[in-house]
Amino acid sequence: MLFSDASFQVGKGERIGLVGRNGSGKSTLFKIILGEEGYDSGVINVPKNYSTGYLSQHLNFAHATIFEEACSALKPNEDGWVESYKVESILSGLGFDKDTIEKESPKMLSGGFQIRLNLAKALAAEPNLLLLDEPTNYLDIVSVRWLQKFLRNWHGELMLITHDRRFMDSVCTHTLGIHRQKMRKIRGSVAKLQETILADEEVHLRTLENDAAKREHLQKFIERFRYKASKAKAVQSKVKALERHEPLTNLEKIKTLDFEFTEADFPAKRMLTVKRLSFGFTALPLMENLNFELYKGDRLAIIGPNGKGKTTLLNLLAGELKAMEGSIEIHNSTIINYFGQTNVNRLDSQKTVEEEIQSSLEDRTRGKARSLAGVMMFESDNALKKISVLSGGERSRVLLAKILGKPCNLLLLDEPTNHLDMDSVDSLIEALDEFKGAAILVSHDEEILHAFAKRLIIFDSGKAKFFDGTYQDFLDRIGWTAEKAVKKSVVGEQRLAAKKERTEQILQKSRAIRPLEQKIKEIETEIQQKESFIAECEKNIIVYAEQGDGLKITEISKEMEAAKNQIADLFAEWEQVYGKYSFSFK
Repeated sequence: MLFSDASFQVGKGERIGLVGRNGSGKSTLFKIILGEEGYDSGVINVPKNYSTGYLSQHLNFAHATIFEEACSALKPNEDGWVESYKVESILSGLGFDKDTIEKESPKMLSGGFQIRLNLAKALAAEPNLLLLDEPTNYLDIVSVRWLQKFLRNWHGELMLITHDRRFMDSVCTHTLGIHRQKMRKIRGSVAKLQETILADEEVHLRTLENDAAKREHLQKFIERFRYKASKAKAVQSKVKALERHEPLTNLEKIKTLDFEFTEADFPAKRMLTVKRLSFGFTALPLMENLNFELYKGDRLAIIGPNGKGKTTLLNLLAGELKAMEGSIEIHNSTIINYFGQTNVNRLDSQKTVEEEIQSSLEDRTRGKARSLAGVMMFESDNALKKISVLSGGERSRVLLAKILGKPCNLLLLDEPTNHLDMDSVDSLIEALDEFKGAAILVSHDEEILHAFAKRLIIFDSGKAKFFDGTYQDFLDRIGWTAEKAVKKSVVGEQRLAAKKERTEQILQKSRAIRPLEQKIKEIETEIQQKESFIAECEKNIIVYAEQGDGLKITEISKEMEAAKNQIADLFAEWEQVYGKYSFSFK
C-alpha cells in the first residue's frame, strides 16, 4: 500500500513541492494524475478543458531539428500566431547552443540533452498544471539556476518532485508530503511540513501513553470487582467502555538510508598533487595547465556546465584516464573509493545485490554484505534480486553499498544524490561531515555545495580553474559567466522596455487628449451659437416692444431664458472636460 484515503487539492496559482521517502509513491501519484496508472478507490476531479503537462522520460522525436521539435509543443494564439521566440529562450536557458539548435537533429543528442529537450517542450507548452519529476537530474548547475528563476514566474499550477530542498523551497508556495500512507499539504517550506508532522506524531505518542494508561485502569477495575455482585453493573459498564475503546497503534519505525563510510588511516598530510594537467578528447582541450593540491580532510567540489570535463577530471584522478600533459601525483597511502556514473554501468547484471556487495568486501562475508544491503534498503528477499532487474536508482544504491563496505581515505563522488530522497541526502551530508578523509564531489545540487565545499574546481568559459573558497564565495566574487551575460542582456532589455513604455505613455496621452480638445471646441462653439441667439432675441424684443406685441415679447423671453440655462449647463460641462484635459499634462 503506497497511500490510503489520501486527499489534497491544487489551488489556482499554487506551486506544490511533493516530498516523501524513496518508494513512498511520489512518481506513482504523478502517473495516476496523468491517467497512466490506475488506482484502487477514490476520485480525481479535474476541471473541464484543464491541460496537464509533464516531463516525459520517453524519447520520441519526429522533427528534423532541435528547434522544430521544441516548437512542436507550442500552441498558436487566437490569431494563429506561434510565439517561437519563447522556445529559443527556453532552450538557451537549458544549456543548448544557439548555433546547433536550428541545425542538429534531436536524435543526435546525448540522453541527458534529449531529456532536456523534453523539458523544454513541457515548459513551452504552458499547460495549466505542470508535473516535473526530478527535472534537475539531467541539468548542470547553470541550467538549474535558470530553471529555478523560470519556475518562480510560472503562471499556472505546478507540482514538483526533487531531492534538492533549496531548489524546491525557492520555487514552491506549498509542500505536499506522503508520510505513513497519508498526504499532508501545508503552505510553506519542506522544513515547516516536517515540523508539523513531527508535532503531530509527538501528540500521537502522548495520546498513546494516555490511552494505554486508561485501558490499564479499566482492566484493573474489571479484574478487581468482576465477582462482586454489588459492582456487577459498574463492571459491565467498564467492560462495554473497554470494548468500545479501540487501542491506538504505535508508529512504525520508518526505514531510511544510513550512510557511514569505512575509513582507512592516512599518515601524511598531502594526499595528491596535480601539476599542469591538460586533457581533451579533441583538439580543443577540456582543461589546460590545471594545478591544485589535496590534503587530508579536504572538501573539494568540481562544478560547471555539463560536458565541460567534470567527470573526466574524476576519471583522471581515479586513474581511469591518462593525462595528455602534466601529472597527478598520488601518495602511496591514498586509498580511493569512486562513485561514478560509469561505475554503476559496470555492475555485473547476473549477480544478486548481495553477491555484488560481497564481491567488494575484503573479508567477503555474507553477513556483512547482507547488512550493507539492508542499510541501502535491500532487506530480506530484495537482497536476492538480480542487478539486471534493478532501476537506475537501485543500482546507484548498490554501488553506494559497495563503497561503504570498502575502507578508504579519499572519496570521489560523481552526482551521488541523483536517485536519493531528501532524508537520504541529509544522511549522506552527515556521513561526509564525519568522514576524516578527503572527498571530491561533482554536483549541481546547490544545497550540497553550500554544505560541503571548502574549495572548488570551476569549469566555466572553456577553462578549468582552482578556486580557494566556498561556493558562496565564488558566487559573491566571480559568478557564472552565462548569468553575467544574461544580466547584461536583461539590463539592456529593461532600458529598451522603459524607453518603449515612455513612448507608449506619450502616445496614450496624445490619444487621450485629442478627444478632450475636440469636445472643448464643440462646447465653446455651441456656447457662441447660444450667445448669438440671445443677442438676436434682445434685438427682436425691442422691435416688438415698439409695435406693442406683448405675446411675441413673452414667447421670445422664454426662448432667451431657455438659452441662458443651456449656456450655464454648457459652461459646467466645459469646466469638467477642461479639468480632465489639464490633468493629462501633470
